[in-house]
Amino acid sequence: MIDLHCHLLPGIDDGAKDLDEALALARVAVDAGICHAVMTPHVHPGRYDNHRDGIAAACEDFQQALDAAGIALRVSPGAEVRVSDQVVLQARQGVLPTIGEWEGRPVVLLEFPHSHIPPGSEKLTAFLLRQGYQPMIAHPERNKDVIRRFEKIHPFFEQGCLLQVTAAAVTGGFGSQALKRAWQLLERGWVTVLASDAHNLHARPPDMRPGFKAVCERLDETTAWSLVRDNPARICGLA
Repeated sequence: MIDLHCHLLPGIDDGAKDLDEALALARVAVDAGICHAVMTPHVHPGRYDNHRDGIAAACEDFQQALDAAGIALRVSPGAEVRVSDQVVLQARQGVLPTIGEWEGRPVVLLEFPHSHIPPGSEKLTAFLLRQGYQPMIAHPERNKDVIRRFEKIHPFFEQGCLLQVTAAAVTGGFGSQALKRAWQLLERGWVTVLASDAHNLHARPPDMRPGFKAVCERLDETTAWSLVRDNPARICGLA
């Protein structure tokens, strides 16, 4: 499996607090069948002021620590980018963090606030598409606007945005409403990737197996593998 969205880098956001916790998370990931993970710390102006070069350096340091500890996990740099005016500026400057490529376009993992979809978000994704980027919306099933009105996510899919669903949401880990929305998205074939969005060892570990199994049982095994291996491998350039 390949995890395109997780918060394992130590001390950089609300994920792993230090290197010991980061290495422990990595061991859990490997035990759960994950061989490659994209490091996606928050890029959230005023809260987590991470940037592309700093994330890349932290990722390189973490890979060295993983190798020294004998943990068979390959990592690559990315980010979970909060929707803001900074996205436009970073895109124009060519410094917007990305997680890989999809059909020749660099993929930007975009995060809405959990409470709502900010006005103007469709204009932002349209701008990114015009600039040659491929927006991927992180965990739309957990957004309160989408929970209240499922059609709120429709314009983004229709524009050409990719959608990433949290694996734990598929088994009810984020509540019954997120569970319902996750399956509505999956059953329509709108989801490109399942990812762990792991933050810690207990409440949000890097384990996609329950979500994978649920998709196997409710849809089919081919679809399940496309979500946790094949599509992520294409994006990471590992296919």
